[in-house]
Amino acid sequence: MRKTGALLAVMAMTAGPGVAGLRAQEAQSEIVRRAKSKVQPVYPELARKMNITGTVKVEVVVAPNGTVKDAKVVGGHPVLANAALDAVKKWRFEPAAMESSGVVDFKFEPHQ
Repeated sequence: MRKTGALLAVMAMTAGPGVAGLRAQEAQSEIVRRAKSKVQPVYPELARKMNITGTVKVEVVVAPNGTVKDAKVVGGHPVLANAALDAVKKWRFEPAAMESSGVVDFKFEPHQ
């Protein structure tokens, strides 16, 4: 069983045109691990045309060096899922002594 821990505390980010805003859900833990760099997901053109909005939940496993070791979608609209997954795989977190995991929520809303 892998050790899970760490709080993926991510502050809400403002979004520009064509980019979804994001918020992170906090996983309960003793260790706090902050994202050093975040890539915002690109709002898919198909979702924009179909007026699809919603939240995609991505479970991430962060390696001790701060890179995203694994990520999988655990909830959300399939049209939005790949954009969230592609973005979170590029995130970098502060280094820690051991691997940690948590869930990141990406909120997709079209920006006029």
